[in-house]
Amino acid sequence: MFLGYDLHSHSTASDGTLTPTALVRAAAAAGVKVLALTDHDNTAGIDEAQLAARESGIQLLPGVEISVTWERQTVHLVGLNFDHKNSALQDGLKALQAFRVGRAEEIALRLGKAGIPDALEGARSFSNGWLVSRTHFARFLVKIGVMPDMRKVFRHYLVHGKPGYVPGEWASLEQAIGWITDAGGQTVIAHPARYRMTRSKLRRLIKAFAAAGGAGLEVVSGSHSRDDCFNMARHAKDFGLLASAGSDYHGPEHPWIELGRLPQLPDGCVPIWRDWGISSPQARAI
Repeated sequence: MFLGYDLHSHSTASDGTLTPTALVRAAAAAGVKVLALTDHDNTAGIDEAQLAARESGIQLLPGVEISVTWERQTVHLVGLNFDHKNSALQDGLKALQAFRVGRAEEIALRLGKAGIPDALEGARSFSNGWLVSRTHFARFLVKIGVMPDMRKVFRHYLVHGKPGYVPGEWASLEQAIGWITDAGGQTVIAHPARYRMTRSKLRRLIKAFAAAGGAGLEVVSGSHSRDDCFNMARHAKDFGLLASAGSDYHGPEHPWIELGRLPQLPDGCVPIWRDWGISSPQARAI
């Protein structure tokens, strides 16, 4: 049985490959009843997605995936079910977007020194033109044959110690949680099992997140194994956090992650949507 919720997805407003409209239609076709569009550090696709959701008969929740620096490591927080036009939230996101512009220019400069010219223009050709991420650089490097796939591009060019790596100084936990809370929403730690952290460090992160007003953990994720889900469920229970579920879908080019193919939350989890006033979608068998 699969959930009717998918609370982590991306469109061409950041590094997804489907427009907000196409994403919503794909979610509806996959049986999703409640979808959150959570593009990186911006909410530009939400109005379009909400219109498409009304036409497709599903519910679209405003969302965003915010980049955070915690103990010199990048962590992603997903904000859910907030007023996406809130001015304080938008001011905070604009600061992150401005940093992304400078980071993209620096990545291109460093790749140029490594013998890969015109990387910024190439990355922009895969983006919406104003928000350029490492994913867009990776797609460009695959296209020109530098590496056969995006995972190898990241491993050899875009992570710490590699030619195109540029460290990020993003929002703090407190800032990101404050923006979402003040806009009437709730914040969860995205795909917590994916971070390269020891168990003790992850628990320090979760403790700091909860102390700052964070609401939940993404217990079920497209990048989590079955064991990961149960481990994250235990962490959520230990720290009194709610449980979220999201595929982190970026497009059909990644067939191992599908919209809506999310298992039920482990027993004992309290779902983040418990108090949203949304009638619970029926689980579906596939």
